[in-house]
Amino acid sequence: MGTFQVGLLLIGTFALLLALSVPVSVSIIISSVVTMASTLSLDLGTFVASQRMVGGVDSFSLLAVPFYILCGVLMNTGGIAQKLIDFAKILVGRIPGGLAHTNILGNTLFGSLSGSSVAASVAIGGVLIPMEEKEGYDKKFAAAVNIASAPTGLIIPPSGILIIYPVLAGCSVVGMIMSGYIPGLMWALACMVVAYVIAKKNHYPTAGKVPASVFFKYFVDAIPSLLLIVIIVGGVMSGIFTATESAAVAVAYTLFLSIVVYRSIKIKDLPKILLDACETTAVIMFLIAGSNVMSFVMSFTGLPSAIGNALISVSSNKYVILLIINLVLLVVGCFMDITPAVLIFTPIFLPVVQSFGMDPIHFGIMMVMNLGIGNITPPVGSALFSGCSVADMDMEDMIKPILPFYAAIFVALMLVAYVPWFSMALPTLFGAV
Repeated sequence: MGTFQVGLLLIGTFALLLALSVPVSVSIIISSVVTMASTLSLDLGTFVASQRMVGGVDSFSLLAVPFYILCGVLMNTGGIAQKLIDFAKILVGRIPGGLAHTNILGNTLFGSLSGSSVAASVAIGGVLIPMEEKEGYDKKFAAAVNIASAPTGLIIPPSGILIIYPVLAGCSVVGMIMSGYIPGLMWALACMVVAYVIAKKNHYPTAGKVPASVFFKYFVDAIPSLLLIVIIVGGVMSGIFTATESAAVAVAYTLFLSIVVYRSIKIKDLPKILLDACETTAVIMFLIAGSNVMSFVMSFTGLPSAIGNALISVSSNKYVILLIINLVLLVVGCFMDITPAVLIFTPIFLPVVQSFGMDPIHFGIMMVMNLGIGNITPPVGSALFSGCSVADMDMEDMIKPILPFYAAIFVALMLVAYVPWFSMALPTLFGAV
């Protein structure tokens, strides 16, 4: 069976299983085993698949994933969101559309700590959308601001996907973590520019001058939460602990913050929190195990090389190829969650971009940004649905208000894709590449 037929069998079986509502991880494994059985015996194919699944999760770096997930769950229930909202409000409240900017900055801060776009849209939007509506903001605009800025937490570390990708790509975990800060802030800034223009046009109110005593109080209240970023990044860059160990430190610090400092979590709440984290971890780790089988099948059959040759046959210009890859990933993000998409498409596109000299870290952050946009686009955008739910609005009502934000975020994406400095500056500065 030729490479084209093998690829068609793999993709066709996977798509059919998804259409039948088979879970993504199970669809990946079954389609991979069926494809292997077309070139190897079924017994051998099943044996190899089992080996690859076990080997796929046998990684020290992946130990960070359950810790970051637990850290995110603790953040969601630990009362940290309100502290960050108050802090964001005193920083950007006086800009035209101050509450909208507070939402964006709040999503950026909370998302970077929790690593979840859904958690950010619910925790921050749930507080600020009613406040904006009360102050005279258009509710659709308020909801659009919340949804558009929610995925910044996927790009700004600590984020589980920034640990999973370098394990697949074989690049520096520390470098990948450092690469997310500037692109994530660019996403937030793009949203703020759009919010500023719309707020100015519609004369939305701004906050009054904040007394120095209030500013100091909110700043002091937010310091313990913001210190988490300093502890993680500072600890990793100084060599005190590894990127994996930093995840465990983050959990310990968040527990201390929630139980001792803010007293928002009680000991009796921990079993449910741990159970929620375990369920999410199990889903993601099973996805990683299954995708390792698919990666092996693609490598064994030469599918990535065939796709690379097909792209090169369309154009030999690396900028055109990069645009095609971006467009494909944007479409993929509309239909698939970020983790399985990264697991499936990294081994397909990474060899292609490496062939014209693109650094794996640069490609990784570009891919995460592309798929992060999928979190806020129909038909399956998780942050879009959670944001609409918080605002008590139908998804159809959100498409027009969010279009200007899509345009601004796409500009930020193109800058990251075509200008390596944005993703490589910090990793290079700190010697992580």
